[in-house]
Amino acid sequence: MDLTWIDAENPDPRHVAGAVALLEAARTVDSPHLLSQTVPLFQGRLRHGWDGDRPAIALALDARGRAVGYLEVVLFNWDNRHAGYVDVSVDPLVRRQGIGRALYDAGADRIRADGRTLLLTSGWDQPAASGFAKAMGLDPAAETVYRRQDLRLADWSRLDAEYARAREHATAYEVVRMPGAVPESMLVDVATMTAAINDAPTEGLDIEDEVFSAERIRAFEASQEARNRRLYRLVARERATGTLAGQTLVGVMVDRPWYALQFDTSVVRAHRGHRLGLLLKIGMMRWLGEEEPQLQFIDTDNAASNSYMIDVNKILGYEITATMIEWQRRL
Repeated sequence: MDLTWIDAENPDPRHVAGAVALLEAARTVDSPHLLSQTVPLFQGRLRHGWDGDRPAIALALDARGRAVGYLEVVLFNWDNRHAGYVDVSVDPLVRRQGIGRALYDAGADRIRADGRTLLLTSGWDQPAASGFAKAMGLDPAAETVYRRQDLRLADWSRLDAEYARAREHATAYEVVRMPGAVPESMLVDVATMTAAINDAPTEGLDIEDEVFSAERIRAFEASQEARNRRLYRLVARERATGTLAGQTLVGVMVDRPWYALQFDTSVVRAHRGHRLGLLLKIGMMRWLGEEEPQLQFIDTDNAASNSYMIDVNKILGYEITATMIEWQRRL
C-alpha cells in the first residue's frame, strides 16, 4: 500500500481536509462522546504534536484520491527515547480490508528504523479495537477512564463546603492564578513542579518518568495556542518558602467556548496531605465561572488505578463517558 506523508511545514490543503474528514468519520463510529474534528485542531497536531514532539502523519488514498486510512507516528524526544507511538484510523466504510494492518506495519517499521524497541498505541475499550490490537501482537498495559463534568449541574452549596474544609487543611498555602503563558520569572519553577505528574500510576506500561523543562512548557503552550485553546493554570504556593506545591491546568476552546479539557492536576509529594488537589480543582471551577461563564463541559481522563484523583473528580460531579486501553509491544 502506498502512503502519502503530509508535509508539516507546507501541507497540501487537500491532505489536511482528507485527514480531518477521515478522523471525523472514524470519531462518529468509535468515539461519539468526543467533539468533532476541525482543521485548526489537526493543524496544531501536525505542526506541534502535544508538546513539541511533532508527529509524522501519512494518509492511505484510494484511486480517486480520497483518504481511507490515517497513520500517525510519534518518536518521543523529551524522554522515553526507547519508545514510539502509533495511531491508526480507517474509514468505517472500508474496514476489514487489510488497510489498518498495513498502516500499523508501516508505523512499526518507522519506529524500528529509528532504533526504538517499544511500540505504544491506544484504543477505545471496544471489541473491534481490542481485536485489532491483539491481532497486531500487542499486550494491554494500562486502562484510562474518561469523564465529563457538566458545570451547569454543579451543586455549589456542597462544593463551597468542600472548598472551605480543604482550605482549613491548606492554610500554609496560597492559590495563584496564571492565565495564558507562564510568566518568564516562574517558568523553571513551573517545570520543576510539573514533574509531580510522574507519580500518577502508569500501571503496566514500560515507560520512564517524563522530563520537564522550560522549553517543554513553552512547546506545550504553543501547541495549545495553535489548537485555539485558552489556558488557565492555578497553582498552590507555600507561603513560607514560595515553593510551588501543586497545580491544575485547563484549556478552553476558543471556537467552541462551551467546552474545555482538563490537563494536568498534580501535587508535589512533599506537599500532599493538605487537600490541595481538591482545593485547586474547585478553585479552578470558581475562576472559570468568573472568566468563562458560558462554559458547560470539562473533559478529563485518569488512569483507572488513580483512586485519589478519581475520588476528587467524583466529588466535583464528573461522570464516566468512555474507557481506553493502552497497548504495547516489544519490537
